[in-house]
Amino acid sequence: MFDAGDPATLIDAMAAASRAESAAIAERLRAVAALYEVRCVDYAEAQFWRTDVFEAVAAEVSAAQNISRGRAGCQVRVAVSLYQRLPQVAAVFARGDIDYRVLQMVINRTANVEDDIIAGLDASLAEQVRKWMRLSKKKLRDRIDVWVADYDPAAVRVPPTVAENCYLEVEAHPEAAGMAMVGGVLDAVDASAFDQRLDLIADSVCANDPRSKQQRRAAACGAMGRLESSLACLCGSTDCPAAKVRESAAQVVVHVLAEQATLEGTSRRPGYLSGFGVLPAESVRKAATTAKLKPVRFPSNEPESGYRPSAGLRDFLQWRDLTCRFPGCDRPVAGCDLDHTTSWPFGPTHASGLKHYCRTDHLIKTFYTGPNGWSDEQRPDGTIVITAPTGHVYTTDALGGILFPGLAVPTGTITTSTPVDGAGRTAMMPMRKTTREQDRRERVKQERRRRLELNAEQERQRQAWLAATYEPPPF
Repeated sequence: MFDAGDPATLIDAMAAASRAESAAIAERLRAVAALYEVRCVDYAEAQFWRTDVFEAVAAEVSAAQNISRGRAGCQVRVAVSLYQRLPQVAAVFARGDIDYRVLQMVINRTANVEDDIIAGLDASLAEQVRKWMRLSKKKLRDRIDVWVADYDPAAVRVPPTVAENCYLEVEAHPEAAGMAMVGGVLDAVDASAFDQRLDLIADSVCANDPRSKQQRRAAACGAMGRLESSLACLCGSTDCPAAKVRESAAQVVVHVLAEQATLEGTSRRPGYLSGFGVLPAESVRKAATTAKLKPVRFPSNEPESGYRPSAGLRDFLQWRDLTCRFPGCDRPVAGCDLDHTTSWPFGPTHASGLKHYCRTDHLIKTFYTGPNGWSDEQRPDGTIVITAPTGHVYTTDALGGILFPGLAVPTGTITTSTPVDGAGRTAMMPMRKTTREQDRRERVKQERRRRLELNAEQERQRQAWLAATYEPPPF
């Protein structure tokens, strides 16, 4: 597989690569933090904007590294915290003395330390942290917390309550096309009701249904989504005792895009389930047996007269784009706005001049303009060419056009004019009531208060224990 070398040389190479990896990540984070500082000056008026400097920098990071907006935002948070609050720990990381795992733990466990104290803690941790590389996650956390408690007892992190972390997520399966994963943390009473409802629906079939109980419970989730109270039995019997009229009261619609040949069985080309991704041909044909079939119609070459596109044009654009068209963003079109590439009425309402941006990217494109802003252009086949504030150019292709080339056929050339610079346009930007930094400080304030309360209670219990176990001297 590869040329064997001297073991000592291989060990040296391994160690050097590990240190180089940390140094490279440190340099990347330093660049992100420096970019954030520059943009805070460039976009000084944006701190109360809904799409603030943090979002603007995350958009640049996402595009430059070709990563999702969520990962880019995480990098911005880590970079700013590291280089603004922990510069000496950052230097240790840049030398390769610690890895990213240790660095993340230090940043997280010191997040509540007061600004006038953090410098001293930073210096102390920089001297010690390289010794902790071998520690497990729990031991590493506890070691850092000891140092935090010495400098700022109120800053020791308080574990979040489970109730604060309730969630339920539904996402595409990472390996099995056409499948999805559901998971989360629920209130116990809600979970009990949900669990019982699944059982009731799963048990609505006869004893000869070939599916296992778990498979029927999984199918019951779809029935619940359609507001159905029972499952269709798969026993195959014409006189099944569980057979009944099953009507759906659902107000939900599931959209699947597929080629006609796939529906007819002459092609195994997969379809696309909106919001989840590729759907195998067999699943497409199964869904089509009870679905309303609607062809995607190619739009007219003539522009439409109004600002808002017709239902037919909107339908085509949704299937052509499938996701947000901004670099690094893959939010489904269901959560996106339609954007005129050249603002209306200077750009017509036409397929060659419309595409989808999620709300955050739409605001970035609309309000972060000028010398330090973004600009974009659109080609007739739906390709978007986006120029970043730095002059870097990124190209995004419509996902629907990639999966189904017929949707990427050029829709005609349009005529645009130069928009008039809208003075005072920034007044239309949705605003925050508090800045992101104010929100952070309020979170820290509340968690510090909880820590002081916990510390006081622990001290009360200690004093009570001492009083209960104290025995006066026998004289």
